[in-house]
Amino acid sequence: MKPFMDKNFLLQTETAQELYHRHAAKQPIIDYHCHLDPAMVAENHRFRSITELWLGGDHYKWRAMRTNGVPERLITGDASDWEKFEAWAATVPYCLRNPLYHWTHLELSTAFGIHECLNPQTARSIYDRCNDRLQNDPNFTAQGLMRHYHVEVVCTTDDPIDDLRYHKSLSPQSGFTMSPAWRPDKAMAVESPKAFCGYVEKLGAAADVNIRTFSDFIDALQRRHDYFHEQGSRLSDHGLEEFYAEPYTDTEIDVIFNKVMDGNELDNLEIRKFKSAMLYIFAVQDYEAGWVQQYHYGAMRNNNSRMMAQLGPDTGFDSIGQWQTARSMSRFLDLLDSEERLTKTILYNLNPADNEMVATMLGNFQDGSVAGKIQWGSGWWFLDQKDGMERQMNTLSLLGLLSRFVGMLTDSRSFLSYPRHEYFRRTLCNLLGNDIENGVIPFTGYEEQRVRQMVEDISYNNAKQYFSL
Repeated sequence: MKPFMDKNFLLQTETAQELYHRHAAKQPIIDYHCHLDPAMVAENHRFRSITELWLGGDHYKWRAMRTNGVPERLITGDASDWEKFEAWAATVPYCLRNPLYHWTHLELSTAFGIHECLNPQTARSIYDRCNDRLQNDPNFTAQGLMRHYHVEVVCTTDDPIDDLRYHKSLSPQSGFTMSPAWRPDKAMAVESPKAFCGYVEKLGAAADVNIRTFSDFIDALQRRHDYFHEQGSRLSDHGLEEFYAEPYTDTEIDVIFNKVMDGNELDNLEIRKFKSAMLYIFAVQDYEAGWVQQYHYGAMRNNNSRMMAQLGPDTGFDSIGQWQTARSMSRFLDLLDSEERLTKTILYNLNPADNEMVATMLGNFQDGSVAGKIQWGSGWWFLDQKDGMERQMNTLSLLGLLSRFVGMLTDSRSFLSYPRHEYFRRTLCNLLGNDIENGVIPFTGYEEQRVRQMVEDISYNNAKQYFSL
């Protein structure tokens, strides 16, 4: 019986071990999509306890705790930090075979040097030791943790109205770069007229534009896009239910904009036409600025209306959705390509049923100008685990070029999520190591060096080159 999570965790062959320890593990981290709070990064936040650091916004853990019968008071309620930690520690032994079990113990071992399993018997000791480091070790701050994990670049997710003050104030002494990523989802959310009108007012103030027409609206967004570019942004990100590519005319969009700004509800076709127009305009802005655009699609959000009213969004009540989006995705990309306005693009699907569709869609729009110009993003959200990663990489290998893959990202709100890069790299090396030892991949001469370089490229180099970082 192998020991739990030793140095060769997930590495089933000697070749996998060599690839990981000598080539993957040493690579810095480019975290090109996350949801860290820029204020906490810039102000070098010191966490009051492991509970704040670990459970403060982690809806993965919250879902598991609810499933385990933990009352909401001990999850997002007014319970003490110790009570919440104790409830999580009691849940962990029930997470066997859930990725949370591995992530929890990777984070304890890599950040705190704690190699015991977390359970009700060890909870108090682990809680106290973690808190001692967080409160007394000068390196256990937001920036200190990022340096500990060798983060080179982190790209946060920011609304067009954000002033980006914290990105500008980050000290050069931090040891890493924090860049904003443009996330304009609210600028196309016309399904809620009241919220949309309120957002337009804030956008106008941020851009110093009196927004009366759709043309004014686009002018304001362009000004903010230019501002983000000035502050170092080179990426956009879009959270979509599905892709939109309805035919429309400029006159129709003007009418729809005026209608929603008057507070009127739109019908489904009007909503889809407006979203189609905005996706196209955003893509053209990114192309003209030379940015990379990212599309995360397929989440069905806020399913529990009672808990949405109580806690708000992003609290653990989302799921994988089902939409037939291949045709719209193709039309959207084809329109941009036909006008030679398709910039580097990353597609992330949440439903694994779309894996082969997305993997084959990439090849339709590769144009030879950039290696891996159209990318399939790493397993996202519910697919961000060993099985999801393996399925994504196996499918990409079969239908595309795994060697050109830009690799892993955290997509997290937690400063302790960086071991997910280790988890990914171990999984990658294990896939390649097994193939080599089974005679599926050659490992002599030129090919041996190619495999080693492939591991380093997917772990780090491809992302650095792709994002021009």
